[in-house]
Amino acid sequence: MRLDATVGARRIVDLDPARAPEILGRHIGDAVRRHLESVDHEKRLEVVERFLDVLDSDGDDLAGGSVLQSIYPAGRNEPRRPSTPLSEGALLTNARDEPGLGNELALEMESADEVDLLCAFVKFTGVTVLAPQFKLLAEREITPRVLTTTYMGATDRRALDILVKDYGAQVKVRFEKASTRLHAKAWLFRRLSGFDTAYVGSSNLSRSALVDGLEWNVRLSSVVHAAQIAKFRTVFDSYWNMADFELYDPERDTDKLDRALEEAGGRKSNSVLVTLSGLEVRPFGHQQLMLDALATEREVFDRHRNLLVAATGTGKTVVAALDYRALSERADGKQPSLLFVAHRKEILVQAIHTYRAVLGDGSFGELFVGGERPRRWKHVFASVQSLDRDEHASDEWDVLVIDEFHHAEAASYRRLLSRFGASEVLGLTATPERADGVDVRELFDGRTAYELRLWDALEQDLLCPFHYYGISDNTDLRDVEWTAGQYSPGALSSLYTGNDARTLLILKALREKVLDPSRMKALGFCISVEHARYMAEAFTARGLPSAAIVGTTEPDARRRLVEQLKSGDLRCIFTVDVFNEGIDIPSVDVVLMLRPTASSTIFIQQLGRGLRRSPGKAVLTVLDFVGQHRAAFDLAGRFHAMTGLSRRRLEDDLDVGFPSLPGASRIVLDEVSRDEVLRSIKEAVKASSKSALAKDLRSLGAVPKLAEFLNETNRELDDIYRADRAWTTIVSIATGKPEPEGQEKKLLKRLQRLRTVDDLDRIREYTRVSEGILGGQTFARNDVWASMLIDYLLPSQPTPDFTQTVADLAEYPRLFEELVQLMEASTRNIRHVPLPLDGNLADLPLRSHASYTREELLSALDWRGKDGRPQGSREGVAWSEPHQTDIFFINLHKDERVFSPSTMYRDVPVSPTLFDWESQSNTSQSSGTGRRYLAQRETRTNVLLAVRNSPKDDVATAPFLLLGNADYDSHSGERPIRIRWKLRRPMPADVLSQASVLSI
Repeated sequence: MRLDATVGARRIVDLDPARAPEILGRHIGDAVRRHLESVDHEKRLEVVERFLDVLDSDGDDLAGGSVLQSIYPAGRNEPRRPSTPLSEGALLTNARDEPGLGNELALEMESADEVDLLCAFVKFTGVTVLAPQFKLLAEREITPRVLTTTYMGATDRRALDILVKDYGAQVKVRFEKASTRLHAKAWLFRRLSGFDTAYVGSSNLSRSALVDGLEWNVRLSSVVHAAQIAKFRTVFDSYWNMADFELYDPERDTDKLDRALEEAGGRKSNSVLVTLSGLEVRPFGHQQLMLDALATEREVFDRHRNLLVAATGTGKTVVAALDYRALSERADGKQPSLLFVAHRKEILVQAIHTYRAVLGDGSFGELFVGGERPRRWKHVFASVQSLDRDEHASDEWDVLVIDEFHHAEAASYRRLLSRFGASEVLGLTATPERADGVDVRELFDGRTAYELRLWDALEQDLLCPFHYYGISDNTDLRDVEWTAGQYSPGALSSLYTGNDARTLLILKALREKVLDPSRMKALGFCISVEHARYMAEAFTARGLPSAAIVGTTEPDARRRLVEQLKSGDLRCIFTVDVFNEGIDIPSVDVVLMLRPTASSTIFIQQLGRGLRRSPGKAVLTVLDFVGQHRAAFDLAGRFHAMTGLSRRRLEDDLDVGFPSLPGASRIVLDEVSRDEVLRSIKEAVKASSKSALAKDLRSLGAVPKLAEFLNETNRELDDIYRADRAWTTIVSIATGKPEPEGQEKKLLKRLQRLRTVDDLDRIREYTRVSEGILGGQTFARNDVWASMLIDYLLPSQPTPDFTQTVADLAEYPRLFEELVQLMEASTRNIRHVPLPLDGNLADLPLRSHASYTREELLSALDWRGKDGRPQGSREGVAWSEPHQTDIFFINLHKDERVFSPSTMYRDVPVSPTLFDWESQSNTSQSSGTGRRYLAQRETRTNVLLAVRNSPKDDVATAPFLLLGNADYDSHSGERPIRIRWKLRRPMPADVLSQASVLSI
């Protein structure tokens, strides 16, 4: 269709290089198809051959005009073909005159080399419909893989027993607990020929779904749906490797499955479903993040008093038990002495059961609470009160774990920490800020080893999803008194209290956004006592019984009002700060943000009051009433806290409605609120300008070191290093000196990509080299750390005389003075435990799980030309002859701004140790490069994987995280070859979470 140029506006963007082959190939394919349709049948092959000659591409020649249909073992019948050709897609609806789903699946199974099934439940009738095909698979020694769940108790155990016992299938079951997230129904048929097919739709494995139900299923083919089939393979394999899905053995697991099905189906079970069982206990993703953080604190920083912060219900006790198991393994199996402390017997009983399950030792531990007293005093689970009253307990332990800090008196815990010593101290809490004003972090040197972020918890389905509505309340706050970085509470109280127009707007929003306000259980956060009482009276007057709880409310009255909210006698409780933390009402399903909150921490605490799961609660509704704010008010901070997005991504996602929020959560802004958030994002950028930073620096008096400046001003390295500046630039402006110019400016600009250095070895060595240059020391190329640093600073300059190159750089002392300060500040970047590489790469200046620029990685592998200059590599691969090493540079998301199914499933992890990677598009299995990849284990060459989320970060070109050594595992296809590599060291949990295609 052609449009008149005057009809509308247009938007043209540059073609993204990562997507260009797909887009251009589609265009050429359409053009070729249209041309072939107009060409005489006899001449079509000739036209195609001329076209292929122009491409001059090996392996694309035609072999005449015939089509190979099948290859099968001699002496066997040719497998029947599905009604739909293997190269085409289809929509099957079990309608008249179209093939039935059951029949098509049966025919697909005849020619499949691998069969994978994912469905919420499996019925006996469904298995019997396909029994002949399952039997045929068994005869061909093909093992189907089945993933299913206990959803609604609908699965028939007998069906799973038959699949495993009679047909040799591998079945994994997800035992549903707090929620059900797997509703997928899909089949994948893999073929060695490359003609894979899949069915995705509404049909579980049951007779009605396969034969005569009103079911819709889409048939995919790898020929026309290559990206979708690739995603299916990757996601299924990822699910298969998840701890959530447990391998089902009928000889061992029938009782467990029966109990789970009874409970999921609402049928009363007389026994407790045990979900932890010895060696089977593995951490979930969010728990592995905590374990990784503890390892970093201990092994990198030598910190042995650590605090974990995570919401109730996220399995902190399991993390403590897994951590204890790891400590025992490092002590050669000798179990360290343990003192586990909590304030209630119920917590201690649950904890001792958890430790016993994780350790596989049913007699582990003794209770010290109430009337129970230990005999061996080796592994003790004690209440604070019992320890407080007993002076005979040992004062020295190997491991001290203190649970639920936020529930007990601070004085008790201070006495406990001063009395008991331990090699490892671990604190567990749901919130570090307590109602009595004490910050638990003070007991842990002011630090938190790890705090589970909101988006991580939502992604793991640990919290109730939320629907956030940003609603303009037409209140102009720009002239309200502003002191100490916030609005004056008194001025806001005067503005909001008695504001009937705003109250009517709030009530109108409730009616529009909440299904039935007369049945809601809501918390409203106000600016003052007067405001809270006014809102309670206003709601009650309009038929929504409400009350106010403030700091002066008596404890008995507070408990009574909370119970009334739980029972439904009250619809809303209005408060000021009382419910920010420490009081838990899981059934709260509406949160009203009735005051501007500059602190994103307080905002998340208030939001968190409604995020606990509760029976019958599907979603938390959050109504945030947004005024017109002054420029200094940081409205954008709360959206970063809710989504985890950077400022750059926030602005992009704001345009399209935050499409990547985890789970069922949503953020919806009206037009006025959206404009306010966008303005706040832009103001935040202004607040980090060169002049703003110089102003902050002048306010501190004497010029501090970079690390001190960051601590004093609560800034990040990303604020300092931008395209127009470095730390030296800011200091020059603040002290009235000329800004760097010429070559010095160019060299200082290179430091922006060293702001991501995150391993102590490199920090120490780059500091050593920098201080040496400042002191007039000479360096030779055989100093691998100096070599890597200089190659990075001068990536395009020949360095035939390395010593002279170093001498030339010494003419810029401010460069190396800043480098020393930057390295000191970079310790804040360390999130993982870096380790030397394996084998003959162990002496390289590289560490697995550390971040590097491309130039650093190539320099360390001696990938340079005769003139000493590191060879540039714009490709995603490089072969280092001196070290017999292939290194692969992998962008996990080719274009972070666009969801691109054609590119995003090419290079992805399927588990912590398995990584699917696609070779260059023209690499065949018979090529020299292809043979080297596939024979890697036999020839003992090295393979290194280096990954990054996307090519750019918020400041510059993003670094690569070096995952470390990998070995060949398996492969399929060619041109490109899809290779599965096995990492020798599991990738960090946060990288896996970022890179993984999983959503459950």
